[in-house]
Amino acid sequence: MQDTHLTQLGREVRGFDSPEAAVLERVPNPQKDVLYLARFTAPEFTSLCPVTGQPDFAHLVIDYAPGDWLIESKSLKLYLGAFRNHGAFHEDCTVAIGRRIVETAQPRWLRIGGYWYPRGGIPIDVFWQTGAVPEGLWVPDQGVPTYRGRG
Repeated sequence: MQDTHLTQLGREVRGFDSPEAAVLERVPNPQKDVLYLARFTAPEFTSLCPVTGQPDFAHLVIDYAPGDWLIESKSLKLYLGAFRNHGAFHEDCTVAIGRRIVETAQPRWLRIGGYWYPRGGIPIDVFWQTGAVPEGLWVPDQGVPTYRGRG
């Protein structure tokens, strides 16, 4: 069950200069009649501070309950990589990623946790979801502890 509209899977793609230019692709969900959770974890996400241009780092956890579509993982990796030279605040990056996935895949439900490393001595964690968890959906803890420094 391959989507003939895929432009990146199985091809060499160098990446994108910005999240807006990145192509996020979807494939048909062969289990669309089943309520289940899929998780993407990006422990080395990077973007730039829009004020100083300094790099920011985050551990992202994206949970979604697919409907008719799945997010194609190579395109997600390239989309997330497009933030590397993109200046935006933590809140904007986290919510924009969630909204783009929803726009592309139209899942039954989605949540994203952005666990950002400290900037100016303050870690910022950002959480967004599309609504209430669907009844019967198993949603495990995201498993990312809050930042503790050298603890």
